[in-house]
Amino acid sequence: MIIFLFLLAYLLGSIPTAVWVSKKYYGFDIREVGSGNAGATNAFRVLGTKSGILVLFIDMLKGALAVKLAYLSTFAFGSIAFTNLQIGLGLLAVVGHIFPVFATFKGGKGIATLFGLILGIQPIVALSLVAVFLFILVITKYVSVSSMIASIAFPIMILFVFKEPELSYRLFAIATALLVILTHHKNIQRLINGCENKVNLFKKKDPDANR
Repeated sequence: MIIFLFLLAYLLGSIPTAVWVSKKYYGFDIREVGSGNAGATNAFRVLGTKSGILVLFIDMLKGALAVKLAYLSTFAFGSIAFTNLQIGLGLLAVVGHIFPVFATFKGGKGIATLFGLILGIQPIVALSLVAVFLFILVITKYVSVSSMIASIAFPIMILFVFKEPELSYRLFAIATALLVILTHHKNIQRLINGCENKVNLFKKKDPDANR
């Protein structure tokens, strides 16, 4: 049963939202334009606000739904085993987003799906991270910077603000921050070189201009 849930979580995460939306409604593969990532940030930048919101919502939903698969197990809600299973299922959804079987294993960075994971387990923490993300985004206009700072804020909140007692979740928060930083190494280099793209989420985009 657990193996089946893990497989289902991976397949759920493998739904290549940005790829399918770009191909169906715009006639091209989003991985061939912009940053080349099949994620919400590139969708906002290339496809515009409407499609970007759709991609963001579905990618987040993948992580949140994967976490909820734990309720199909025999583990007691609130137990260490249940929490560990939730984290494992959510992470497999993130892996599916990064390496989607339905899109030649080339997906996005998994930030939205990772957020959906956190939202599914601890909604209050997730909303706090959204506040941090939006605050930094308004100041810098860099999605990459906002994502990295929000990821660093995650373990800080877990350890010192919410004082999470579960060891596995504390370790998960720390690992998440490190993972996000590592997956943004190209963005960090572009920031250093002064060529990282800024984003205006409320500006209407013409997808043909990016092709």
